[in-house]
Amino acid sequence: MDRGRTAAPRAGDVWVALLPGALPTGEASSWATLPSCGAVVTFTGTARDHAPGRTGVHRLEYEAYEEHAIGRLEAVAAEARRRWLEIGRVALLHRTGIVGLGEAAVVVVVSAPHRSEAFEAARFAIDEVKRTVPIWKREAWEGGESWGLEAQHLAEVGADGSSGRSVP
Repeated sequence: MDRGRTAAPRAGDVWVALLPGALPTGEASSWATLPSCGAVVTFTGTARDHAPGRTGVHRLEYEAYEEHAIGRLEAVAAEARRRWLEIGRVALLHRTGIVGLGEAAVVVVVSAPHRSEAFEAARFAIDEVKRTVPIWKREAWEGGESWGLEAQHLAEVGADGSSGRSVP
């Protein structure tokens, strides 16, 4: 099954992937850098040692409904590009499998001519990935493990008028 590109694409302005190993954060930032873009925003979500009501978290594990997750990641990138016409490149990379503390679980990179568009589009992209892509997290902590604190109800990309500037 196609899990998205494991290395930066040679052509195109979108890179999405589900990867079982370390995420190529530096490569994604370098790939997104273009001569026409003066801003590259890189967001890296890392595994932390706590969650609400849970201390001593020592491991995260992610599973994805791969058949749909890649399509949803592509839809998030497309919606960001629709809302911010001037953005250059978008990378949305998510880890699957076991993620140790301090390791990257998700990377979002957006380049744009100016910082405001890059920041806004990157914020939109990470929020939409969390809200719309079928990826589930299992936490292991002192005293137990669980697939999450509550059920995740996935929404369609951009369906609720979420944050970000809309283009008429």
